[in-house]
Amino acid sequence: MEAIARAHTNIALIKYWGKRDSKLFLPMNSSLSITLDHFYTETKVQFSDQFEKDTLILDGEKVSDSEAAKITAFLQHVRNLSGKEVFAEVTSVNHVPTAAGFASSASGYAALAAAASKALQLDLTERELSMLARQGSGSASRSVYGGFVEWQKGNNPDGTDSYAKHILDENAWDLSVLSVVVEAGPKSISSREGMERTVKTSPFYEGWLATLEEDLKQIKEAIAARDFTKLGTIAEANAMKMHATSLGAKPPVLYWQSATLDVMQKVTELRQQGLEAYFTIDAGPNVKVLCERNQEESIKDKLAAIPSVRDVIVCHPGPGIQYLTEWNGK
Repeated sequence: MEAIARAHTNIALIKYWGKRDSKLFLPMNSSLSITLDHFYTETKVQFSDQFEKDTLILDGEKVSDSEAAKITAFLQHVRNLSGKEVFAEVTSVNHVPTAAGFASSASGYAALAAAASKALQLDLTERELSMLARQGSGSASRSVYGGFVEWQKGNNPDGTDSYAKHILDENAWDLSVLSVVVEAGPKSISSREGMERTVKTSPFYEGWLATLEEDLKQIKEAIAARDFTKLGTIAEANAMKMHATSLGAKPPVLYWQSATLDVMQKVTELRQQGLEAYFTIDAGPNVKVLCERNQEESIKDKLAAIPSVRDVIVCHPGPGIQYLTEWNGK
């Protein structure tokens, strides 16, 4: 019983920030993202009654006990769905910096959900797969699909109405997302920790929630109209509001570095010079810059020239879950 799956990361334009149920990974608000073609995770899952426990090899090394416990808890969801109590050997390779604000958990748990459910011969719909992936990492629910994706927060206590849905195909709009790397190492505060602290202690959090339905409505209108200016303006403002809530937490949660601010300032300058670009930042120091394909190279060169920038990786809207027939382990 074995299967291999590939899932890509996504960048949220309307951020998911805060859980109403931490066990089921139910969000406080709906969110919207773009799946990216460049960053992805490939995962092989083999179940066998010969295994005495679950094991996970990530990028050639066994994971820590705490991470292994999370994976085992997630695999138990899959076992419960299948009715088969067998342990798994999970081998995973991240083609994305881990825990650096590049959404490695999104691609990781989406790939794990897809491979594990297929290995146990579960015939899940995309909606069901999204709900399963969500229970490993909230943003993983969105990586099931390609292109533009909305994750509906839902209202049911059991999470049966909290899943992602496809909004626009990855080939329908020639946009670019430039991943500006200022720090490739793990961040000091995880997304989960930062999110929980913000929800519990930030006086700005309720104000953030009050604006999100309108943000989501407006950005969906921008996508439907292919209005890049509107899309970028909303995404940039939404990211700034999210980080403002974390700055108000006790103690404050600051994901930015001085290099993050360098990139933000440069993007603002580029717009003044006639190169239309907008930034968005998840829970980490690295910046994603949105632009149209015909200005991609010019904007990339300007960003790469910033002394504090380590790399600029060109991404475009990418695909959803893919099932592979061979494992190359690279």
